Amino acid sequence: MNVCEENGEHMALTVGVIGGGQLARMMIPAAVALGIDLRVLAEQERMSAELAATAVGDYRDLDTVLAFAETVDVITFDHEHVPQEILRELVRRGIEVHPGPDALLYAQDKLLMRARLTELGLPVPDWAAVENAEQLGAFLAAHGGRAVVKTARGGYDGKGVRVVSHEREADDWFTALAEDANGGALLVEELVEFRRELAQVVARRPSGEIALWPVVETVQRGGVCAEVTAPAPGSVGRLSDVAADIAIAVAEGIGVTGVLAVELFETTDDRLLVNELAMRPHNSGHWSIDGSTTSQFEQHLRAVLDLPLGATGTRDTWSVMVNVFGGPAEGTMGDRYSVAMVEHPLAKVHNYGKASRPGRKVGHVTVGGDDLDDVMYHARATAAFLQD
Repeated sequence: MNVCEENGEHMALTVGVIGGGQLARMMIPAAVALGIDLRVLAEQERMSAELAATAVGDYRDLDTVLAFAETVDVITFDHEHVPQEILRELVRRGIEVHPGPDALLYAQDKLLMRARLTELGLPVPDWAAVENAEQLGAFLAAHGGRAVVKTARGGYDGKGVRVVSHEREADDWFTALAEDANGGALLVEELVEFRRELAQVVARRPSGEIALWPVVETVQRGGVCAEVTAPAPGSVGRLSDVAADIAIAVAEGIGVTGVLAVELFETTDDRLLVNELAMRPHNSGHWSIDGSTTSQFEQHLRAVLDLPLGATGTRDTWSVMVNVFGGPAEGTMGDRYSVAMVEHPLAKVHNYGKASRPGRKVGHVTVGGDDLDDVMYHARATAAFLQD
């Protein structure tokens, strides 16, 4: 075990990440800088985080996860899909898990998340658990004839989400639930009239210290985050204060450790409502790698190790992150660097090491500066040049 002394206490320096995607990949530079031994349990060979993949296997298999966990001091995650029974067995055996199963439960089940946020008195869209078309129809009738239906588990990047205007439009999901031995219900929510979407990213360490980055504006396309502007334009004052208060209340109320992203709706009547939660580094925080004193990836490692958290100020007046989708139809992103870097020298390109595929997140671009229009142009133009 790699340990050192801080204030007379032992501090773990070996972090295990379950999941080999781009979030684990982006933890690697931060781990190297801090001298942390980062180890990754990847789902398959040659994933984004292969540079740190010390094991390959199924995160749904208890023996595989236990064998990996025995090689590290702290377990954390690239995604929230590890089954509860495995998480709880890790904790039962005395293995540090951050965030823990009691918190991750609310990222894994949207119905439980909505119920807990409601218990905490936090602002959320009007919602209900519905088990059949008749219940969905009653909700539609009470909410103007349109609503958003979500599967309680497994949805991400717009998957498992539908806007419906008729009670029969979710029949296939109700049928699937009826055929599942575990049963269950769908989450239905009011269709919120929002001005824009925001995200408040926060980090919390086990001993309770919290740090927040500026609230950001996010743009979704097809249910997937496409662009992020930090800080959100016009957010100084009340809006940023309310967003921060909500995120702190979520982190403390649910007991999150590590990085937490609280996705928010800014409604047309000037309210902030919680949309989704992500208990890991999040797309809305990628700008922080180049645009903040402490990136969300370094902060996540500090938090799960219960180290003092870093400053979260901005390096530039504005930072804009634009995702690269699909990549080049022929060749690689790297083939286009020589031109892209000449045309846009301020752009910072992050390549996830993934093969090109339509719609796939293969990287992102971040640009910082004092003029938002100029920053936005260079970020969008660079990303466009790296994809077809």
